[in-house]
Amino acid sequence: MSFPLLTATAALPALGAVATAAVPAARRTAAKWLALVVSLATLALAVTVLVRFDPGGSRYQLTESHAWIKDFGVRYELGVDGIAVALIALTAVLIPFIILAGWHDADPLETGSRRWRPTQGFFALILAVEAMVIISFEATDVFLFYIFFEAMLIPMYFLIGGFGDRAHEHGEETAATQRSYAAVKFLLYNLAGGLIMLAAVIGLYVVAGNFSLTEIAEARANGSLHMATSTERWLFLGFFFAFAVKAPLWPLHTWLPNAMQESTAPVAVLITAVVDKVGTFAMLRFCLQLFPEASKWATPVILVLALISIVYGALLAVGQRDIKRLVAYASISHFGFIIMGIFAMTSQGQSGATLYMVNHGISTAALMLVAGFLISRRGSRLIADYGGVQKVAPVLAGTFLIGGLATLSLPGLAPFVSEFLVLVGTFTRYPVIGIIATFGIVLAALYTLVLYQRTMTGPVKPEVSAMPDLRVRELVVVAPLIVLLIFLGVYPKPVTDIVNPAVKQTMSDVQKKDPKPEVEAAK
Repeated sequence: MSFPLLTATAALPALGAVATAAVPAARRTAAKWLALVVSLATLALAVTVLVRFDPGGSRYQLTESHAWIKDFGVRYELGVDGIAVALIALTAVLIPFIILAGWHDADPLETGSRRWRPTQGFFALILAVEAMVIISFEATDVFLFYIFFEAMLIPMYFLIGGFGDRAHEHGEETAATQRSYAAVKFLLYNLAGGLIMLAAVIGLYVVAGNFSLTEIAEARANGSLHMATSTERWLFLGFFFAFAVKAPLWPLHTWLPNAMQESTAPVAVLITAVVDKVGTFAMLRFCLQLFPEASKWATPVILVLALISIVYGALLAVGQRDIKRLVAYASISHFGFIIMGIFAMTSQGQSGATLYMVNHGISTAALMLVAGFLISRRGSRLIADYGGVQKVAPVLAGTFLIGGLATLSLPGLAPFVSEFLVLVGTFTRYPVIGIIATFGIVLAALYTLVLYQRTMTGPVKPEVSAMPDLRVRELVVVAPLIVLLIFLGVYPKPVTDIVNPAVKQTMSDVQKKDPKPEVEAAK
């Protein structure tokens, strides 16, 4: 039997989480190093998956299949296509930086009668989320996917509610209340989506007789499985609703600003750069592949919702006073672009959307982690409490600027390529939607540059006059992310070569072809 590489890639962080949680409280530094070593070993396995994956080969590779619950047709089935491989690599790359950035975020601290949770719990929960996200990208059994799609809510709930941001202008008691509110809101929204999806998963089993994604898709393709149009549309809506909450898509987005505001910066990155990608990934893997007719039927409404997310998120980002909430609303706008690219039903749009998932993860991580370093120095999330930082901490200001420029999709940085592909892919089929979506780019430039101007330029405020520049650990976190932003901005081919074959197969699933250009190329 060949080595179960996909299982190992998900199991290693899971075992690492258990081992980290078991470290005695007095050895918290050992717990940190153990978590970091496990995350680096997981990255090595993810790189192995990337190397062994053949973009020109079969659709799902490195497959594993074992009987699990025979009476209900549930199997332990794993397999990866190019889209899953890219997102597994993104997750494995970001987790070590998240751990390093949060190195001191859970250190014991007395604040009145309250005490922060044990340090080892913080890092164990991060590894647990990594394991569940990776296996969600690998699962080709719908029920197996659902289990981990829901299970990741548990560690995320404790990371938001138990290890929230210490920088709060209203004191620890109010901060604890708001952390609890944000954590409960996150949990309730996502549980509601998950329960609706569970009903759809059961309905899918009633219709298809099993949960295997590959078997159901094959049966639909060869005509041996007939699904009534109304049934398919209801099942699609059940799946899509859960994924839209996770993504998050307007108007199901309201949990995200609260969750990111009250989380530490590394946990905020974990939410928007890693966990939320499961929602958009699942739209590609499950909605389009299992319910192709319903996906085309729902496309006009979904595109309108995505367009609202783009403009609405960007407009609210412009008016934010809190740095983290600004990044949260910017992410809502960016997820609108991703979902628009998916449902534009063009190869450029879907390739751009997949590339956008990767690039958004890197750019948001760079911006939010530097913002976290800034906030930890000043002890405030409010934009008005900063000014003149670039004069006292030029490296911090410079990295913050690069992260911000990536967020507004400056040419030469990674998000530009993906956003351009999404807009081109949308315009070729839905020109009005594509034109209106470009306003999101203008607004992104506005909120990013205003944020930089108000925090980094101008007179040096007394409260930031002694602010230290980035330390070695912080540079180790930020520098590789900036290198990736520049490299993928100049040369995105390594990622597009992996994802394009999977995108072509997805286009085939929904029986869509790219519109022919109105002007033929000169011979």
